[in-house]
Amino acid sequence: MAARGETLAVAESLTGGLVAAEITAVPGASKVFRGSVTAYATELKRDVLGVDGTLLDERGAVDPEVARQMADGVRTVLRADWGIATTGVAGPDPQDGQPVGTVYVAISGPDTAVTGPDTAVTGPKTPDAGSSVERMPGYADGGARGKVAALRLNGDRSEIRTESVRSVLTLLLEQLSGERAENGRAQDTEQNGGN
Repeated sequence: MAARGETLAVAESLTGGLVAAEITAVPGASKVFRGSVTAYATELKRDVLGVDGTLLDERGAVDPEVARQMADGVRTVLRADWGIATTGVAGPDPQDGQPVGTVYVAISGPDTAVTGPDTAVTGPKTPDAGSSVERMPGYADGGARGKVAALRLNGDRSEIRTESVRSVLTLLLEQLSGERAENGRAQDTEQNGGN
C-alpha cells in the first residue's frame, strides 16, 4: 500500500481492536494506516459507520451485509482507500440467532467488486491447535464494491478472535496481490504490442 500511495482503515466488532493492533505492530504502518473504529455496540455500527438501521433491526449485527457496510463506512469516515471489517460471534453465547463461531470479514477498496459465494475449507494450523475454519457461502449485495467472506470458526473465544484477525488480513492481502497480478498482466500486454 505504501508503494502505491494507498491508505487503510479498520472497522471491528468481535475482534475489539485486535486487527488494528496487528497492523500497527508492523514498523512503518503509519504510512498507510489511517485508524480504526471499534464498533462493539450495534448502535455504533449504525451511528458511526453508517450501517443501515433497518438491516440491523431485521438481521442483527452478525450478517454479511453488515460486514460489507462496516468496511464501506470506515473507509468513508476515515477517508481511506481501503476499509476492512469484522463482525461475528466469539462466544461464549450465541448472538442475533447466530451460533458461536459465525464470523463475517469484509473488504472495501477502490477497485474491488461485489462478489458472490466464496467458499473454502481449512483445518487447524497444527494438529493440536483446537481451532478450524470453514468458509461458508459468502454474500454481499447493495453496494458498488466489496468482498465478504463468511466463516464458521471452531475453538474458544480467543481462537475465534485470532482467526478472525488472520482471515480479514488474508482477504486484504489476496485482494492486493490479485490487483498487482492483474496490473502486471496489463502492463505486459501493453509492452508486447497488445498481444
